[in-house]
Amino acid sequence: MSSILRTLEFLTLGLWLGSDVFLSFVVAPGAFRVLGSRDAAGTMVGFALGRMHLLGVICGIVFLLARLARTRTFASFVAPVALCVVLMIALTVASQVGVSPRMAMLRVQMGSIQATAQDSPLLAKFGRLHRISVSLESGVLLAGFAALFLLVREVGVGR
Repeated sequence: MSSILRTLEFLTLGLWLGSDVFLSFVVAPGAFRVLGSRDAAGTMVGFALGRMHLLGVICGIVFLLARLARTRTFASFVAPVALCVVLMIALTVASQVGVSPRMAMLRVQMGSIQATAQDSPLLAKFGRLHRISVSLESGVLLAGFAALFLLVREVGVGR
């Protein structure tokens, strides 16, 4: 049973990291290159980001539950790998609940990002929120890579 739970830890972490890398480096740039307008691309990426955030939070919770079931101790939640996953969840929730809705509201107020004047205060706010969103996603990726490294190291130490 321990092997199945450990596999579940690796699977959930890998799925979350893989989806984040795929969205960041394939879907988002591709949408802006292929779709006809920045507005359509932004809508598409925003939709995908919301789904990825949901997937990430679910993966994080499953990771922590599998870890708890495998170790049978809440002390495993203060191990560095678990703290990295908790950080990933927190950054993801901050992005989805705090940043994404504000960006969506600004998109509605502007009507079209593409047609909004470059000196618009709304566009400036949107740009600032976008930079925050990218920073949060970068933090998730970094914490995820650290978690994966630490998880692999834990397996090596346990042998």
